[in-house]
Amino acid sequence: MRILIRKLCIFTVFVLHVAGAVASSVPVADSESVRLKDLGKFAGWRDNALVGYGLVTGLAGTGDSTGNKATRQAIANVLAQFDVAVSPDDIVSRNAAVVMVTATLPPVSTQGDTIDVTVTSMGDARSLAGGSLLVTPLKGANNKVYALAEGAISVGGYKYELNGNTSQKNHPTVGEIPSGASVEIGVKADVLGVDGKLTFTLSDADFTTASRVAAAVNAALGESTAHPRDAESIDIQVPDRDHLVDFIARIEKLNIEPDGHARVVVNERTGTVVSGGDVRIAKVVISHGDLKISIVTDNSVLRPILVSHTGSGMHAETIANSRVDVIEKDESGYVSASNNTVADLIQSLTRIKTNTRDIISILRAIKAAGALHADLIVQ
Repeated sequence: MRILIRKLCIFTVFVLHVAGAVASSVPVADSESVRLKDLGKFAGWRDNALVGYGLVTGLAGTGDSTGNKATRQAIANVLAQFDVAVSPDDIVSRNAAVVMVTATLPPVSTQGDTIDVTVTSMGDARSLAGGSLLVTPLKGANNKVYALAEGAISVGGYKYELNGNTSQKNHPTVGEIPSGASVEIGVKADVLGVDGKLTFTLSDADFTTASRVAAAVNAALGESTAHPRDAESIDIQVPDRDHLVDFIARIEKLNIEPDGHARVVVNERTGTVVSGGDVRIAKVVISHGDLKISIVTDNSVLRPILVSHTGSGMHAETIANSRVDVIEKDESGYVSASNNTVADLIQSLTRIKTNTRDIISILRAIKAAGALHADLIVQ
């Protein structure tokens, strides 16, 4: 029997401080230019959340239980609209379920457009498969109805129960209705401010990027057209409101070289490391080795020599002999990061068959030593 005591992973990180060695001595990779529209959006351009409360019918006995008062009241309310007076206490059905309906209204939409909706169960329904949503008004944050949703629900899963056995796939209490809502009140995003200016907001606030955006806009459309307000917002003066669409289209096509913070993201749960290819590190030397210590127990059975005289008080005895085994790899991993990028370091560690979790530990040790010139984000 082998009892594993521990596995010692030794990471020795030496930061070599060389006189006169500075970051400027290493060439920095050129940034890739991207379109301005991929760096952010104009202020006022946003989606609108809609929500509604509805009733799903047509379920094959998988709806809310008969003890759910909300479901019985909802059924009674629906029947009352058709002049059918039924008390909620008299309703006994498991073919219906109360649900919440959500949808996203685009920044620009007109009456008659269709949008997708999501239907989620609020009660104790086992499955919404095969159900149909009755007409449900969808309201915005101002409590106004902007769309009406209805239609057959696509669940993409199931749940069946019989004699205590359950078979389930995905989440059958959540479904989708593609193009299930019709827009009743159109909306139009107002990106132009009262002062006649556009405000472009960066998705990742950065002073250098904001300055580059303003410089690119001024170079293409004339000086004093754009002015960076802060690290996130750039104000752009509109010369002609009648041609606003063409003006915005010209701005969105401008190529910008964004500047941002160097980051290395590691996820210890999944063993994932994500880093930019040019994230810099100082010159480091890493020694990596494995040492495994185990206790090996050999059990042997000692029996009496004269088997015929095994009477009372004579029996077999088990003797345990233990020893310590130390297993160490013949070679130890040695890595010298000379190109000063995280990508090169990880490639070198991979060549000596270092697993991902050990790489994460090495990156944390390098950060603690002050050699990693990036933000280390551990998830």
